Amino acid sequence: MLDYLESTRTERLKPGCTNVCYDHIFPISHIRLWALQLIFVTCPSLMVMAHVKYREGKDRKYVEVNHGSHLYANPGKKRGGLWWTYLISLVFKAGFDTSFLYILYRIYHGYDLPKLSKCSLEPCPNTVDCFISRPTEKKIFMLFMVVSSAICILMCILEMIYLIGKRIFKVINIQNENQRLVVTDQHELTTIAPPRSQYCRVDPTIAESQLSLNKREKTREQQKTTVL
Repeated sequence: MLDYLESTRTERLKPGCTNVCYDHIFPISHIRLWALQLIFVTCPSLMVMAHVKYREGKDRKYVEVNHGSHLYANPGKKRGGLWWTYLISLVFKAGFDTSFLYILYRIYHGYDLPKLSKCSLEPCPNTVDCFISRPTEKKIFMLFMVVSSAICILMCILEMIYLIGKRIFKVINIQNENQRLVVTDQHELTTIAPPRSQYCRVDPTIAESQLSLNKREKTREQQKTTVL
């Protein structure tokens, strides 16, 4: 995109004034800024792809060593370390989009492009009027950048909420299943064990009293025999 400024005749007579004013109003062009944003937002996706390739190579070596058994059922499935890598990539994507939205806001003063801008920087002799070429086209393109970045941020946040919520729900289900298994095991043990009524309790005091009675009867019988 060729951007140019139309200024007063006094400004044109002073060399360098047009370039200074243009650089002040447009520190970076929209297309270059958006291209830089796309590069930064794409890098986290490359990180996820690299992790998947690493898992595929690791699974291939494991198959060669263990003769057909696989280390991963599906290397591209978001489990374990890959889940964390994907979540971190979403955080980076949302962070990059937010940073570029803030940069765009600071450069263009609230996502607005006026048709007329005043410039009094050196080497301009005085305050000159600079007319921006095609301001409506630039504003529409900038709003498109803002809306698309906001939608990407919203989608990243929703996907992060979905992943974290799914992980928490899965952990809760595993804990509930473990508790259910423990309860069923305890119930089976109680049904297998015989009731307490089947056990006959032996009181040691009763046994001792019975022995003492038997001894007394024997002594009495012996006394009777001696008397006779």
